[in-house]
Amino acid sequence: MAISLQKGQKIDLTKTNPGLTKILVGLGWDTNKYDGGFDFDLDASAFLLDGNGKAQDEKDFIFYNNPTNANSSVKYMGDNKTGEGEGDDEQVLIDLPAVPENIQKIDFTVTIYEADKRNQNFGQVSNAYIRIVDESSGTELIRYDLSEDFSIETAVIAGELYRNGAEWKFNAIGSGFGGGLGALCANFGLNAG
Repeated sequence: MAISLQKGQKIDLTKTNPGLTKILVGLGWDTNKYDGGFDFDLDASAFLLDGNGKAQDEKDFIFYNNPTNANSSVKYMGDNKTGEGEGDDEQVLIDLPAVPENIQKIDFTVTIYEADKRNQNFGQVSNAYIRIVDESSGTELIRYDLSEDFSIETAVIAGELYRNGAEWKFNAIGSGFGGGLGALCANFGLNAG
């Protein structure tokens, strides 16, 4: 059974699951009733960060236009433009032992495509979650439901994988951002322009 986390909670991932090498990170959400005339297109991304919490360059920003890092240890599995249907809306596959040594953290984010233009924000999104699944068995290991009510935010850092010596841990973050993808990129040391 999956361990359900609260905001700010940190948990061992590889130490408590010996032999775990490949994981699927699933992100999902529903949109509340909305009559603005536009679909809600939420996008998951992964930022590969050094020990200072910064991406070294754009290749460390994994999303629909850059679906894999240089050695293919982190792979974005495709853009769901509507969030319709059950289960994960978007997924990222990670081969933990293959993640380059300089990458100390992997932050998982969700942004709303053209949020300002479409007058959309995370106050119109519900049932958002991030989960970690053992890819080989399909077993859900960790789940974090972002139960916090966001209002004006257009981007969310859902959670973070991080190295702790030879092990990987997970931190349930659930932190909202105004300014969408541009603000997130700047936070992680990238120029979104």
